[in-house]
Amino acid sequence: MSYCINPSCSKPNDAANANSPICRNCGSELLLKGRYLVMRLLSDKSGFGKIYEAFEGSTPKILKVLKEDHNTNSKAVELFQQEAIVLSQLNHPGIPRIEPDGYFQFFPKGAKEPLHCILMEKIEGPNLKQWMQQQGNHPISADQALNWLKQLAEILHLVHQKNYFHRDIKPENIMLRPNGQLVLIDFGTAREMTYTYLAAVSGTGSITRISSAGYTAPEQEQGNAVPQSDFYSLGRTFVYLLTGKNLTNNAIYDAIRNELNWRNFAPEIAPPLANFIDKLIAPKAGDRPKNTQEIIDCLAKISQEIYYPDLPAVGSTSNTLMQSSAKVSLIPSKVIGYNKKLLIIGAVALAVALGGYGSWEVYRNNTQIAPIEDISPLKILTGHSSFINCLVFSPDGQTLISGSADKTIRFWNLATGKEIRTIKDHNSFINFLAIAPDGQTLVSASADKTIKLWNLATGKQIRTLKGHSGYVNYLAITPDGQTLASASSDKTIKLWNLSNGQAIRTLTGHSNSVNSLAIAPDGKTLFSAGADKNIKIWDLTTKTEIRTLTGHTSFVNYLAISLDGKKLFSASADKTIKIWDIANGKEIKTLKGHTSFVNYLAISPDGQTLISGSADKTIKMWNLSNGKEIRSLTGDFNYVNYLPISPLAISPDGHTIATGSGNKTIKIWQIPLK
Repeated sequence: MSYCINPSCSKPNDAANANSPICRNCGSELLLKGRYLVMRLLSDKSGFGKIYEAFEGSTPKILKVLKEDHNTNSKAVELFQQEAIVLSQLNHPGIPRIEPDGYFQFFPKGAKEPLHCILMEKIEGPNLKQWMQQQGNHPISADQALNWLKQLAEILHLVHQKNYFHRDIKPENIMLRPNGQLVLIDFGTAREMTYTYLAAVSGTGSITRISSAGYTAPEQEQGNAVPQSDFYSLGRTFVYLLTGKNLTNNAIYDAIRNELNWRNFAPEIAPPLANFIDKLIAPKAGDRPKNTQEIIDCLAKISQEIYYPDLPAVGSTSNTLMQSSAKVSLIPSKVIGYNKKLLIIGAVALAVALGGYGSWEVYRNNTQIAPIEDISPLKILTGHSSFINCLVFSPDGQTLISGSADKTIRFWNLATGKEIRTIKDHNSFINFLAIAPDGQTLVSASADKTIKLWNLATGKQIRTLKGHSGYVNYLAITPDGQTLASASSDKTIKLWNLSNGQAIRTLTGHSNSVNSLAIAPDGKTLFSAGADKNIKIWDLTTKTEIRTLTGHTSFVNYLAISLDGKKLFSASADKTIKIWDIANGKEIKTLKGHTSFVNYLAISPDGQTLISGSADKTIKMWNLSNGKEIRSLTGDFNYVNYLPISPLAISPDGHTIATGSGNKTIKIWQIPLK
């Protein structure tokens, strides 16, 4: 059913508008800009605007419309337009994507003033307020708090570097993607840090006041917001997350003394972390961190104090070494020690120092301390300017190919660590890469809704496949190299003739974004995983659905098939990996051990080991014969970026693992798989 956004329409949600380009009640256009169809009102309580769900084809979007009573308020219009400007300047998975023409004006029928509109990416997942309610308002752990604080610090660092600050950080404005990435939304109140604004703060101008009860800094309540006001709101947000208590609750807030007595409700939080949060929420802006870099540095120090007290201090020689501008950094392996206080039931962690770029946790058999392993990254490849989304090894194992949110595909010589080639022909994020069985063709999937084929040897484009109306998320190729399958956020799977690029069939059935695909070794069966929590099995001969596998309680993010084609492995945002019998569709076993969303799976070339990557920053290895965890490794993060394990890939010989990172780097590891 189409929804009319004309504020004067008497019946905006009239069912009779379903197949009409014009509203039957007021005569306004329903297809905005000839592209976007509004389907429903999500909220009219978001600051200056109304929030709608809109579709471009079958791709869901978020449409924000400035409330009509603000049209004559130049300041309100300026703030609203500014949101589009801010988002268009920021390229990060923690910030909603916006189309180049994301801001536009729409004139309803008979209106003298336009409606101001912003169209942006719809983030899959709940906001943190909703997420907490789903968890029964159970407080998050200290580990979770550090992870999320580090993610948000990085996002704020980018925002503040662009001379903006947010001014309305709160749980409702932070969303959680299925892969564990936090997204800061609602930049409508963001303010550019100009000399004009600073002069206004000093008393020579006026400032628009933005306030959210319990989260807004005292100086902002008085109309004098400064960058440190964001830090106050960030700290208050984590008081809520760590206690599960609303900040106006009498149990936690003493109104007479104007004190927030939160520590009593978070007794397990280590003092360094608690002290840091208290610093964030200091009543005076001058007592808070000076800038986002200070926050990042403090979090690095806190992590070291709590988990790895024996490591060299942040900023030591080893950390300085890692900040080298060289394309490849070689890290010496060095065992430093471990913190005995971390010996807990379920996972006993031992720290291995990797300079300033990370540390490894190793545990085995749940109750036994494994020996410290002398393992560190072999190389670190730098060159991308944004998040690493996908990796693939060439058939000979000599070249690594990476795709990034910076819209580029890069080729790397693994022997030297040097970049060989860069491809820049996509117009948005590179989401997935695949190599055809003949070893001659590279295929790329992008958020620009296209698939491109490339000559692997020369890097020259062969053709572009168009047809999806949403981001293309994943690719799979049949063993004979004849058929390409593509998965999209438009809820469909498309089958293509790889030799000529012709579309063969569109498979429908998922009710949300399709995240992953897998094809059986015999090339006759296709498996798909979706954000609808389902796995579907398709007959590639008849192009029909065979059955649906249910059991996961959240998004299914990734699929893998055993080399003998008898078992299917699925990774989910419910923190589990499930093993399925392909013949009968029954669940065989559930692998538990990750503490956050499981995002990636890979099977070793010998078929004996399953490798999983998670938002808990760990890589786990599982024995496929018995389903037992072999080892758990963590370390694909550094003191500047603390993001989930991004893509991983295994070399054809099984000796090398590559991992991507939110810090724009690729790490090369040599890790025994048994």
